[in-house]
Amino acid sequence: MAPITQSRNLLRTCPLCEAVCGLELTLDADDHVTSVRGDRNDPFSKGFLCPKGASFGHLDEDPDRVTEPLIRDRATDTWRTASWDEAFDYIAERFPAVVAEHGNQSAAAYLGNPNAHTVAGALYLPILLRALGTRNIYSASTADQMPKQVASGLMFGDPLTVPVPDLDRTDYLLMLGANPLESNGSLCTAPDFPGRLKALRRRGGRFVVVDPRVTRTAKLADEHLFIRPGSDAYLLFGIVHTLFAEQLADVRVEVTGLDDLRAAAMAFDPETVATRTGVPASTIVRLARELAAAPTAAVYARIGTCTAEFGTITQWLVDAINTLTGNLDSPGGAMFATAAAGGIPRTRPFRTGRWTSRVRELPEAMGELPVATLADEITTPGEGRIRALVTIAGNPVLSAPSGARLDAAFAQLDFMVSVDRYVNETTRHADVILPPPRPTQSPHYDFALLQFAVRNYARYSRPLVPLGDRPSEPAVLARLAAALTSRPHDGSDGTDPLTAVDELVIAGLLHKAGLADRRGELIGENSTEQRIDLMLRLGPYGEWNGGTLNLQMLLDNPHGIDLGALRPRLPGVLRTATERVDLAPQPLLDDVARMRERLGDAAPEMVLIGRRQLRSNNSWMHNIAPLVSGSNRCTLHINPADVERLGLGDQAVVKSAAGTLTVPLEPTDAIMPGVVSLPHGWGHIDSAQTVARAHAGVNANVLTDDSVVDVPSGNAVFNGVPVTLSCV
Repeated sequence: MAPITQSRNLLRTCPLCEAVCGLELTLDADDHVTSVRGDRNDPFSKGFLCPKGASFGHLDEDPDRVTEPLIRDRATDTWRTASWDEAFDYIAERFPAVVAEHGNQSAAAYLGNPNAHTVAGALYLPILLRALGTRNIYSASTADQMPKQVASGLMFGDPLTVPVPDLDRTDYLLMLGANPLESNGSLCTAPDFPGRLKALRRRGGRFVVVDPRVTRTAKLADEHLFIRPGSDAYLLFGIVHTLFAEQLADVRVEVTGLDDLRAAAMAFDPETVATRTGVPASTIVRLARELAAAPTAAVYARIGTCTAEFGTITQWLVDAINTLTGNLDSPGGAMFATAAAGGIPRTRPFRTGRWTSRVRELPEAMGELPVATLADEITTPGEGRIRALVTIAGNPVLSAPSGARLDAAFAQLDFMVSVDRYVNETTRHADVILPPPRPTQSPHYDFALLQFAVRNYARYSRPLVPLGDRPSEPAVLARLAAALTSRPHDGSDGTDPLTAVDELVIAGLLHKAGLADRRGELIGENSTEQRIDLMLRLGPYGEWNGGTLNLQMLLDNPHGIDLGALRPRLPGVLRTATERVDLAPQPLLDDVARMRERLGDAAPEMVLIGRRQLRSNNSWMHNIAPLVSGSNRCTLHINPADVERLGLGDQAVVKSAAGTLTVPLEPTDAIMPGVVSLPHGWGHIDSAQTVARAHAGVNANVLTDDSVVDVPSGNAVFNGVPVTLSCV
């Protein structure tokens, strides 16, 4: 008689993109995920499920994932498994020795975007970075979102004070360079983004998309407008110019810099910017009038505009328009979420450039240097040259500009440690790989993403599967921080590194809040949960801050808690010196001069842009068979007229100032003439991942140039890259 297999249904939040959807998982008696459904009782996602979430089980138990620590023999370039103690001992022997010989600035860290989706990334990376004691911190943020955060920091005083469109109440949405039907949203946490856009139209609202491609999102819109890549800032300045010229401005919050913004916009009248953007002047004027006339309206721009030459100016103008039309901090406009888990609020106004990179003198922002200069810092001789590197959940060889340069640079490092689930194009250079647990073995709370939610909400998921004899991800990071500084990492001094870190943080927060005597009230199965409980209690809805929220409430409500619609928060969230919204930050006014100089430049014959894909979130999802099928192909989208004009066949040689690729063509009318598009994160030729290697594609970042950045933020430029095409 066959044994009876018991299965169970469990709940958790999906960690695979920024939509924070609730999942209902079925696990069998052996802890394997056998089915995935959307959690219909989640008050935020309401059962929505995308292909990424549906593949959660495949990612959780990918047979190619690293399950034990690996140590690489450099002489033979081969890997062997090691115990956790052996791996940390090896790190403690080698990494501090490099730093002792060459100084603290010889160490560096790179953080990939999966860190934004983990409790460990939110709570324990700071202690790891402090242990490194270096200014050489890099992350995916300067390949993605830094322009938005710098613009928000300069306007509102805090780079984490980012307005999001109040999707559920707006009457008019203007969207630039974003494709949430593929991405599920970015710096705008909105599960079922497609459903929310459809609801906007059903209630009589208007939705306009500006993009060089007719994306899936554009097909849903009332109107789509082609625009030349990289010219979004010119279009937005044309709208600002019109709002002032036609006396349509209706500022309803306290601001500074209104006259300076008006003066900056003078040179960018609709007729002038029409030539640069390809958007007719009459259309620009109409957009301005529609935004001003709508009962409520919001402008939203994302990665396509951030990864362009004037990315920070674009993000500034987005919220300048939201302000000028009376829609900033107003229901139905652009509003600020109220995240439930409280941290330590910023006390000083944000600024950039507190230090600069050694080689190119690029400015710091949010404690990071631009990833576009990481290769320079490794390969350029001199004091402060990077010789030891820690990467955490990142693959910059595929995701950063001039990926081939980074690949060669990593081979020159004296020592490298990676916390990662795969041997990939980046981690293959590591001396030690420390694998995180399976997602089902980890807790989940979206500290980062709920700061940008379109509705206030909180949800906590405990681990679903026991860890067994391996450490948790918080424990891995805490032990790594100790090993990097030659401190005891194994508890041999009688102190567990993870508990020591948590107790230090808890004591500090309690002391700051004047609640040191209430330590015993915190609940949780471990010190990590107690930290979360404390942050919830001290947060804006917390029971130690006049509310009722704590960890027990989230445990009692595993589907999540709806905390209500977005509500006005100005001036309380402002950290500017004047405690007003700054409509004309000087660093951005300085960069406007560069824009004016470029007004008369001739457009390149062909330019390259990126492309989001529904079943992809950069390279770390390319080893899951269901996610690399169908339309997730690494092809070059090109207008048929360009194929005919250039006499191309099925493939083409694409050349830029940085490199050359041979790519299969996919002709489509969905992309405007003069523009070609490659998806991001492919090029798995040397990958140890079986599925990814079988669907290798090409690395678009062979073509992107790490010498070109958005000046105020240092963000890499991936869109509007000049290229030439020729026959194979």
